[in-house]
Amino acid sequence: MKLLLDFLPILLFFGAFKYAEGHKDWAAAFATEHLGFMVAGGVVGPGEAPVLLATVVVVVATLAQVLWLKARGKKVDMMLWISLALVTVLGGLTVWLHSETFIKWKPTGLYWAMALSFLISQFLLGRNLLKLMLGEQLQLPEPVWARLSLAWVAFFAAMGVINLWVAYSFSTDTWVNFKLFGGIGLMLVFTLAQGLYISKHLPEEEPAAKEKS
Repeated sequence: MKLLLDFLPILLFFGAFKYAEGHKDWAAAFATEHLGFMVAGGVVGPGEAPVLLATVVVVVATLAQVLWLKARGKKVDMMLWISLALVTVLGGLTVWLHSETFIKWKPTGLYWAMALSFLISQFLLGRNLLKLMLGEQLQLPEPVWARLSLAWVAFFAAMGVINLWVAYSFSTDTWVNFKLFGGIGLMLVFTLAQGLYISKHLPEEEPAAKEKS
């Protein structure tokens, strides 16, 4: 359930963009009529309508995530607060300035914020975030926890760079596809690789005690 909630804004962004991309004239008219007050000049063109509508959808979805968790008395993770701040500020700039550039920076900002949080926690606070999250389920040597944490730092830093490369080297449609399929796919591959590495360092189970004859 949590995994679905985490990826819900991305799925909604993808769905809204694809639908609007296939109905550009309708999207432009709808955005101009209902969102014109949020846009400089008050008019949204067919070429920019898909990403603007998708941006509004992802802002609303991320805010709804936070409100839903708060209403249920659940803790809102720091990364979700950061995501909400980034999508609100960068999404707002995208809509107001008719520029998709700002929302394309949002994934990179989130990836780099996560990388920085791992670094600060480990080297300045002396706390390994990965161990804090998984330490109760996994018994691993301290050097292994440190290497795993640094691997996540490298992964998030690289993902931020890759996002910008795709955003500036390919069409917006390609970037939207990468945002969903590429981002999730690379995360899955990296997680599986970490799982294989962890399996090599798990303590061996002690053999069951022999029954006394």
